[in-house]
Amino acid sequence: MRIVAALGGNALLRRGEEPTAGNQRRNVRIAAQALAPLALAHELVITHGNGPQVGLLALQSAAYKPDEVYPLDVLDAETEGQIGYLIEQEMRNLLPADRPCATLLTQIEVNAQDPAFRTPTKPIGPVYGEADARTLESTRGWCFTQDGKDFRRVVASPQPQRILEQDVIDLLIKEGVIVICAGGGGIPTIRGQGGQFVGIEAVIDKDQASALLARQVKADALLMLTNVDAVHERWGAPTSNRFRKISLENIRRFTFAAGSMGPKVDAACSFVEATDGIAGIGALKDAEAILGGHAGTLITRSAGQTVYWD
Repeated sequence: MRIVAALGGNALLRRGEEPTAGNQRRNVRIAAQALAPLALAHELVITHGNGPQVGLLALQSAAYKPDEVYPLDVLDAETEGQIGYLIEQEMRNLLPADRPCATLLTQIEVNAQDPAFRTPTKPIGPVYGEADARTLESTRGWCFTQDGKDFRRVVASPQPQRILEQDVIDLLIKEGVIVICAGGGGIPTIRGQGGQFVGIEAVIDKDQASALLARQVKADALLMLTNVDAVHERWGAPTSNRFRKISLENIRRFTFAAGSMGPKVDAACSFVEATDGIAGIGALKDAEAILGGHAGTLITRSAGQTVYWD
Protein backbone atom coordinates (compact mmCIF):
# COMPACT_ATOMS: atom_id res chain seq x y z
CA MET A 1 0.00 0.00 0.00
CA ARG A 2 1.21 3.55 -0.76
CA ILE A 3 0.50 6.01 2.06
CA VAL A 4 0.90 9.75 2.45
CA ALA A 5 1.09 10.69 6.14
CA ALA A 6 0.59 14.37 6.95
CA LEU A 7 1.94 15.35 10.36
CA GLY A 8 0.15 18.20 12.11
CA GLY A 9 2.04 20.97 13.86
CA ASN A 10 1.58 19.19 17.19
CA ALA A 11 3.97 16.51 15.95
CA LEU A 12 6.74 19.08 16.14
CA LEU A 13 5.73 21.68 18.70
CA ARG A 14 2.78 21.58 21.07
CA ARG A 15 0.78 24.69 21.84
CA GLY A 16 2.51 26.81 24.49
CA GLU A 17 5.72 24.77 24.25
CA GLU A 18 9.02 26.65 23.85
CA PRO A 19 10.26 26.40 20.23
CA THR A 20 13.64 24.95 21.17
CA ALA A 21 15.54 22.42 19.07
CA GLY A 22 15.35 19.96 21.96
CA ASN A 23 11.57 20.16 22.23
CA GLN A 24 11.14 19.74 18.49
CA ARG A 25 13.49 16.77 18.33
CA ARG A 26 11.70 15.07 21.23
CA ASN A 27 8.33 15.50 19.51
CA VAL A 28 9.69 14.33 16.15
CA ARG A 29 11.08 11.22 17.83
CA ILE A 30 7.56 10.40 19.07
CA ALA A 31 6.22 10.96 15.54
CA ALA A 32 8.88 8.69 14.05
CA GLN A 33 7.97 5.91 16.49
CA ALA A 34 4.35 6.12 15.31
CA LEU A 35 5.31 6.11 11.62
CA ALA A 36 8.00 3.41 11.69
CA PRO A 37 5.53 0.46 11.57
CA LEU A 38 3.90 1.98 8.47
CA ALA A 39 7.30 2.50 6.84
CA LEU A 40 8.22 -1.15 7.42
CA ALA A 41 5.02 -2.51 5.87
CA HIS A 42 4.18 0.02 3.16
CA GLU A 43 5.48 2.68 0.78
CA LEU A 44 5.46 5.88 2.81
CA VAL A 45 5.59 9.58 1.94
CA ILE A 46 5.68 12.07 4.84
CA THR A 47 4.58 15.69 4.91
CA HIS A 48 4.50 18.05 7.87
CA GLY A 49 3.38 21.45 9.09
CA ASN A 50 5.67 24.41 9.77
CA GLY A 51 3.43 27.14 11.23
CA PRO A 52 5.29 27.72 14.51
CA GLN A 53 8.72 27.39 12.89
CA VAL A 54 8.16 29.72 9.93
CA GLY A 55 6.54 32.28 12.22
CA LEU A 56 9.53 32.20 14.55
CA LEU A 57 11.97 32.65 11.66
CA ALA A 58 9.89 35.53 10.34
CA LEU A 59 10.01 37.18 13.75
CA GLN A 60 13.78 36.74 13.94
CA SER A 61 14.20 38.05 10.40
CA ALA A 62 12.10 41.13 11.20
CA ALA A 63 14.65 42.12 13.86
CA TYR A 64 17.06 43.14 11.10
CA LYS A 65 16.98 46.13 8.76
CA PRO A 66 14.00 46.24 6.37
CA ASP A 67 16.18 45.37 3.36
CA GLU A 68 17.57 42.34 5.20
CA VAL A 69 14.19 40.71 5.95
CA TYR A 70 13.83 37.32 4.29
CA PRO A 71 10.60 36.66 2.32
CA LEU A 72 8.29 33.86 3.41
CA ASP A 73 9.15 31.58 0.49
CA VAL A 74 12.79 31.51 1.64
CA LEU A 75 11.70 30.90 5.24
CA ASP A 76 9.41 28.10 4.00
CA ALA A 77 12.45 26.48 2.37
CA GLU A 78 14.48 26.85 5.57
CA THR A 79 11.84 25.17 7.71
CA GLU A 80 11.35 22.40 5.16
CA GLY A 81 15.03 21.54 5.44
CA GLN A 82 15.15 22.01 9.22
CA ILE A 83 12.13 19.84 10.04
CA GLY A 84 12.84 17.32 7.29
CA TYR A 85 16.30 16.78 8.73
CA LEU A 86 14.87 15.95 12.16
CA ILE A 87 12.25 13.57 10.76
CA GLU A 88 14.75 11.88 8.44
CA GLN A 89 17.29 11.31 11.18
CA GLU A 90 14.78 9.94 13.68
CA MET A 91 13.27 7.62 11.05
CA ARG A 92 16.72 6.34 10.10
CA ASN A 93 17.45 5.56 13.75
CA LEU A 94 14.40 3.28 13.88
CA LEU A 95 14.50 1.57 10.49
CA PRO A 96 16.83 -1.00 8.93
CA ALA A 97 19.48 0.21 6.51
CA ASP A 98 17.54 -1.06 3.50
CA ARG A 99 14.75 1.49 4.17
CA PRO A 100 16.44 4.75 3.15
CA CYS A 101 14.91 8.19 3.79
CA ALA A 102 15.35 11.43 1.86
CA THR A 103 14.15 14.98 2.46
CA LEU A 104 13.27 16.91 -0.68
CA LEU A 105 12.79 20.67 -0.83
CA THR A 106 9.52 20.96 -2.74
CA GLN A 107 8.34 23.90 -4.81
CA ILE A 108 4.60 24.07 -5.38
CA GLU A 109 3.14 26.30 -8.04
CA VAL A 110 0.32 28.66 -7.07
CA ASN A 111 -1.71 31.20 -9.03
CA ALA A 112 -0.41 34.75 -8.56
CA GLN A 113 -4.02 35.97 -8.90
CA ASP A 114 -5.33 33.70 -6.15
CA PRO A 115 -7.78 35.75 -4.01
CA ALA A 116 -5.97 34.48 -0.90
CA PHE A 117 -3.33 37.16 -1.48
CA ARG A 118 -6.00 39.79 -0.79
CA THR A 119 -7.32 38.09 2.38
CA PRO A 120 -4.62 36.51 4.60
CA THR A 121 -6.02 33.66 6.72
CA LYS A 122 -3.16 31.21 7.45
CA PRO A 123 -1.95 31.41 11.10
CA ILE A 124 1.81 31.22 11.62
CA GLY A 125 4.12 31.76 14.55
CA PRO A 126 3.47 31.96 18.28
CA VAL A 127 0.46 33.45 20.06
CA TYR A 128 0.63 37.08 21.22
CA GLY A 129 -1.20 39.21 23.70
CA GLU A 130 -3.32 41.95 22.17
CA ALA A 131 -0.86 44.76 22.99
CA ASP A 132 2.07 42.96 21.35
CA ALA A 133 -0.04 42.03 18.34
CA ARG A 134 -1.11 45.64 17.81
CA THR A 135 2.48 46.83 18.08
CA LEU A 136 3.68 44.35 15.45
CA GLU A 137 0.70 45.23 13.29
CA SER A 138 1.69 48.91 13.27
CA THR A 139 5.48 48.50 13.10
CA ARG A 140 5.76 45.52 10.74
CA GLY A 141 2.53 45.72 8.78
CA TRP A 142 1.58 42.17 9.79
CA CYS A 143 -2.02 40.99 9.87
CA PHE A 144 -3.42 39.32 13.00
CA THR A 145 -6.49 37.31 13.91
CA GLN A 146 -7.88 36.43 17.30
CA ASP A 147 -7.06 32.94 18.57
CA GLY A 148 -9.10 32.39 21.74
CA LYS A 149 -7.89 35.04 24.17
CA ASP A 150 -4.71 35.55 22.17
CA PHE A 151 -3.73 36.69 18.68
CA ARG A 152 -1.74 35.06 15.86
CA ARG A 153 -0.22 36.44 12.71
CA VAL A 154 -1.97 35.41 9.48
CA VAL A 155 -0.55 35.34 5.96
CA ALA A 156 -1.81 34.51 2.47
CA SER A 157 -2.54 30.82 1.84
CA PRO A 158 -3.07 30.26 -1.92
CA GLN A 159 -4.33 26.96 -3.31
CA PRO A 160 -1.59 24.55 -4.49
CA GLN A 161 -1.76 23.89 -8.22
CA ARG A 162 1.23 21.76 -9.21
CA ILE A 163 4.22 20.10 -7.53
CA LEU A 164 7.32 21.04 -9.52
CA GLU A 165 9.45 18.16 -8.17
CA GLN A 166 6.79 15.53 -8.88
CA ASP A 167 9.02 13.48 -11.21
CA VAL A 168 11.76 13.34 -8.56
CA ILE A 169 9.29 12.23 -5.87
CA ASP A 170 7.95 9.49 -8.16
CA LEU A 171 11.49 8.28 -8.88
CA LEU A 172 12.41 8.13 -5.18
CA ILE A 173 9.27 6.18 -4.31
CA LYS A 174 9.98 3.73 -7.13
CA GLU A 175 13.45 3.15 -5.66
CA GLY A 176 12.00 2.32 -2.22
CA VAL A 177 12.90 5.61 -0.54
CA ILE A 178 10.75 7.04 2.26
CA VAL A 179 10.25 10.58 0.96
CA ILE A 180 9.80 13.59 3.25
CA CYS A 181 8.50 16.37 1.04
CA ALA A 182 6.01 19.25 0.62
CA GLY A 183 6.82 20.24 4.21
CA GLY A 184 4.83 23.19 5.48
CA GLY A 185 2.78 23.04 2.28
CA GLY A 186 5.90 23.36 0.13
CA ILE A 187 7.59 26.50 -1.17
CA PRO A 188 5.00 28.74 -2.88
CA THR A 189 6.15 29.49 -6.42
CA ILE A 190 4.65 31.36 -9.36
CA ARG A 191 5.60 31.56 -13.02
CA GLY A 192 6.80 35.06 -13.90
CA GLN A 193 6.12 36.98 -17.09
CA GLY A 194 9.20 35.52 -18.76
CA GLY A 195 8.20 31.98 -17.84
CA GLN A 196 10.73 31.67 -15.00
CA PHE A 197 9.67 30.33 -11.62
CA VAL A 198 10.02 32.67 -8.66
CA GLY A 199 9.02 32.33 -5.01
CA ILE A 200 6.18 34.39 -3.59
CA GLU A 201 5.32 35.64 -0.10
CA ALA A 202 2.83 33.08 1.25
CA VAL A 203 2.40 29.82 3.17
CA ILE A 204 0.44 27.04 1.45
CA ASP A 205 -1.94 25.05 3.62
CA LYS A 206 -0.19 21.81 4.52
CA ASP A 207 -3.38 19.73 4.35
CA GLN A 208 -4.26 20.89 0.83
CA ALA A 209 -0.69 20.33 -0.34
CA SER A 210 -0.73 16.85 1.19
CA ALA A 211 -3.98 15.99 -0.61
CA LEU A 212 -2.52 17.20 -3.91
CA LEU A 213 0.62 15.14 -3.30
CA ALA A 214 -1.43 12.04 -2.41
CA ARG A 215 -3.39 12.37 -5.64
CA GLN A 216 -0.25 12.88 -7.73
CA VAL A 217 1.65 9.90 -6.31
CA LYS A 218 -1.47 7.73 -6.66
CA ALA A 219 -1.58 6.94 -2.95
CA ASP A 220 -3.96 4.33 -1.59
CA ALA A 221 -4.42 6.22 1.67
CA LEU A 222 -3.99 9.72 3.05
CA LEU A 223 -3.53 9.96 6.82
CA MET A 224 -4.06 13.34 8.50
CA LEU A 225 -2.34 12.93 11.87
CA THR A 226 -3.05 15.49 14.55
CA ASN A 227 -3.72 15.87 18.29
CA VAL A 228 -7.45 14.99 18.04
CA ASP A 229 -8.53 11.37 18.33
CA ALA A 230 -11.10 11.49 15.51
CA VAL A 231 -13.46 13.78 13.60
CA HIS A 232 -16.22 14.83 15.99
CA GLU A 233 -19.80 15.67 15.16
CA ARG A 234 -20.70 18.83 17.15
CA TRP A 235 -17.18 19.26 18.57
CA GLY A 236 -17.24 20.47 22.15
CA ALA A 237 -20.97 19.93 22.66
CA PRO A 238 -22.30 17.58 25.39
CA THR A 239 -23.82 15.41 22.65
CA SER A 240 -20.66 15.27 20.52
CA ASN A 241 -20.04 11.95 18.72
CA ARG A 242 -16.89 10.62 17.08
CA PHE A 243 -17.13 9.30 13.54
CA ARG A 244 -15.51 5.90 13.06
CA LYS A 245 -16.35 5.46 9.38
CA ILE A 246 -18.25 7.80 7.12
CA SER A 247 -18.78 8.20 3.39
CA LEU A 248 -17.71 11.19 1.34
CA GLU A 249 -21.36 12.08 0.71
CA ASN A 250 -22.34 11.98 4.37
CA ILE A 251 -19.41 13.90 5.85
CA ARG A 252 -20.05 16.78 3.47
CA ARG A 253 -23.37 17.35 5.21
CA PHE A 254 -21.52 18.57 8.30
CA THR A 255 -19.66 21.80 9.00
CA PHE A 256 -16.31 21.81 10.80
CA ALA A 257 -14.24 24.61 12.30
CA ALA A 258 -12.39 26.60 9.64
CA GLY A 259 -9.26 27.01 11.73
CA SER A 260 -8.78 23.40 12.78
CA MET A 261 -10.70 20.34 11.55
CA GLY A 262 -12.33 22.02 8.54
CA PRO A 263 -9.19 22.12 6.34
CA LYS A 264 -8.36 18.51 7.19
CA VAL A 265 -11.81 17.24 6.26
CA ASP A 266 -11.79 19.32 3.05
CA ALA A 267 -8.39 17.94 2.07
CA ALA A 268 -9.42 14.38 2.91
CA CYS A 269 -12.58 14.72 0.84
CA SER A 270 -10.70 16.11 -2.16
CA PHE A 271 -8.39 13.10 -2.10
CA VAL A 272 -11.17 10.53 -1.74
CA GLU A 273 -13.24 12.18 -4.44
CA ALA A 274 -10.37 12.10 -6.95
CA THR A 275 -9.23 8.55 -6.19
CA ASP A 276 -10.43 5.16 -5.02
CA GLY A 277 -8.42 5.60 -1.83
CA ILE A 278 -9.34 6.17 1.79
CA ALA A 279 -8.54 9.09 4.07
CA GLY A 280 -7.96 8.74 7.79
CA ILE A 281 -7.98 11.49 10.42
CA GLY A 282 -6.91 10.99 14.00
CA ALA A 283 -4.18 11.09 16.62
CA LEU A 284 -0.56 10.70 15.59
CA LYS A 285 0.01 7.91 18.10
CA ASP A 286 -2.78 5.90 16.44
CA ALA A 287 -1.37 6.11 12.90
CA GLU A 288 -1.24 2.36 12.30
CA ALA A 289 -4.59 1.74 14.02
CA ILE A 290 -6.31 4.45 11.94
CA LEU A 291 -5.23 2.73 8.74
CA GLY A 292 -6.74 -0.51 10.00
CA GLY A 293 -10.01 1.13 11.08
CA HIS A 294 -9.29 0.57 14.78
CA ALA A 295 -8.95 4.26 15.70
CA GLY A 296 -9.69 7.71 14.31
CA THR A 297 -12.07 8.39 11.43
CA LEU A 298 -12.01 6.78 7.99
CA ILE A 299 -13.58 8.60 5.04
CA THR A 300 -14.44 6.47 2.02
CA ARG A 301 -16.08 6.95 -1.34
CA SER A 302 -18.53 4.09 -0.93
CA ALA A 303 -21.94 4.97 0.42
CA GLY A 304 -23.16 3.34 3.58
CA GLN A 305 -24.37 3.90 7.10
CA THR A 306 -22.26 6.25 9.20
CA VAL A 307 -20.55 4.36 12.02
CA TYR A 308 -19.73 6.07 15.31
CA TRP A 309 -17.37 5.10 18.09
CA ASP A 310 -19.10 3.97 21.27
